[in-house]
Amino acid sequence: MRFDQVYITSTGAYFPGEPVGNDDIDRYIAPINALSPRIKRRILGENGIVTRHYAIDDQGRSTHTCAALAANAVRACLNGGGEAALGDVDLLAAATSSGDLILPGFANMLQAELRAPAMTTASHHGVCASGMAALQHAALALQHGQHRQAIVATAEFPSRLFKRSRFAPAGYDADFDAHFLRWMLSDGAGAWRLSTRPGEGLSLKLEHLHLKSFSGELPLCMQAGQAPDGRLWGDHEDFTAADAAGAMLLRQDIRLLPQLFDVATHEYVKLAQSGAIDPASIDHFLCHYSSERFAPVVKQCLQLAQLDIPESKWYSNLKFRGNLGSASIFTMLDDFLRERKPKAGDTILLFVPESGRFTVAFALLKVVDAASPAAVATAAPIAAEAPSPVPLPEPPHAADDKQLPEVARLLRELALIWHDYRSRVWRTPLVTKILDGSVGKADYVGWMEQWVPQVRQGSLWMRKAADHLTPKYAVLRDTVHHHADDEQFDYDVLFEDYRNAGGKVASLDELKRNPGGEALNAYLHARAAQPDALGLLGAMYIIEGTGQRIVPALLPLLRERLGWLGRSFNFLAYHGENDVAHLQRWLAAVETALAIGGRDIAADIVDDARHTAALYARQLEMIR
Repeated sequence: MRFDQVYITSTGAYFPGEPVGNDDIDRYIAPINALSPRIKRRILGENGIVTRHYAIDDQGRSTHTCAALAANAVRACLNGGGEAALGDVDLLAAATSSGDLILPGFANMLQAELRAPAMTTASHHGVCASGMAALQHAALALQHGQHRQAIVATAEFPSRLFKRSRFAPAGYDADFDAHFLRWMLSDGAGAWRLSTRPGEGLSLKLEHLHLKSFSGELPLCMQAGQAPDGRLWGDHEDFTAADAAGAMLLRQDIRLLPQLFDVATHEYVKLAQSGAIDPASIDHFLCHYSSERFAPVVKQCLQLAQLDIPESKWYSNLKFRGNLGSASIFTMLDDFLRERKPKAGDTILLFVPESGRFTVAFALLKVVDAASPAAVATAAPIAAEAPSPVPLPEPPHAADDKQLPEVARLLRELALIWHDYRSRVWRTPLVTKILDGSVGKADYVGWMEQWVPQVRQGSLWMRKAADHLTPKYAVLRDTVHHHADDEQFDYDVLFEDYRNAGGKVASLDELKRNPGGEALNAYLHARAAQPDALGLLGAMYIIEGTGQRIVPALLPLLRERLGWLGRSFNFLAYHGENDVAHLQRWLAAVETALAIGGRDIAADIVDDARHTAALYARQLEMIR
């Protein structure tokens, strides 16, 4: 969504107490069993956090409330002003995942803490992206003339959930998912002031904000309120029983985090392709990450698509502030403005991925100088009454990619196809059963029964395509045959899994595909019989991508639901582990094919990817 005449005129942050180094964490977040120190070393070694802040003392007593953290950030945003400085503010939007009370809303508690005059309030509850939701609420209100000035405030206080006395009631021995976040999250608050005109000196003009949730597709990743056995906190006999069962612990299933990166990456490509974001024009990139590690193959794809932002333009305060959830991007911008001192005309891209149930947010900011004639001319005056609604600008046009290399243009188009395909797969009946826990032995066996004959055909259509390459593309023949050799006996592994799970069909030849699978198989073989069917690289992109990005997320859920099936998941494990290398080989083959055939081959690859995605998804939809 594009905005006009919405400005961030000041920022503020608050961090309780002195910075706590890694060696001192145990004074506040004590180990509770022999597993704790090992997890702590591993997590701290990966996330790069050196110091953080806690709003508890070494006895576990709170030194602040969450509302007080937010109030201090608001005061910093108002340059130390109190109630009088809030006189021109008529909207307070606030976000947190760790408020002090269940009810009322956090914005109301913050308003009371500030002793602020009467105003409109909006409370946003969630995880990391809830702060961006509060920003969107406030920006829309200003954009449409409903309010003149707003404060958006965020605060997090997770350490109350992590102290030893709170973390292990009645001797509860927490699982890894509950341990993990104890050394990831910390306390603090951030606030931004929004106005319909720039403030004195430099301001940040909000040009674009994109917020999208994928909760209807993907499984629960980060939560508090559900015990390991699936029971919700309110469904226990009493709160003590819920506590003892571990329902009140904050958990994250780290096995699902690659799905968040996959979703965020492809949503970013979609925004770039539409023209909403131009990576080449970004001067500063503020990225909310819990870890600084990248998926190498995905990063390589973004580089080839010419959508990557050089790391020299990145900024993060993760190392010395820690992960502050919804407040991270707010405090990050405050630290960035003080440390980097951007100049007028600079463009800043904010990125916030949320793992709660998978949400991504992007915001594009432009640094403007109030003294600039252009800034003054475009700014709306602040009237005594609410201003008239500001007309929204025209939507952006798609990015002009005529000057892009063929590989870059192709990868962008494939990313959009994958984005839609992934969404469709995650909403199929089979995957829905895996996610909600209703999947049974018959479902898994039925899936394998229809998948085995498809996998069996994989090496056959690949070899057929290789044998139909003309001399022009002969250089790719060995690469395709090599890949077919890797796939040749995959179906034997899958058939063994099928039999171990209780499959009754004794012969591979007796297994039948459903109509979707038959259509996919017929399409792939028909294309492979044509000369130089290099468009099938698009089919491989979808098929290998399924193994690399979707299967690894389903495998732990299947093991959890159907662990008693024993040795029945060998193929799924192999598929997820080896498809990374397969994708790297695919990238090399694509570059070679495009160097020879150019745009015509790229068009074929896109067409085959689109048709394969539709047929593959249809096959999965028909497994019930």
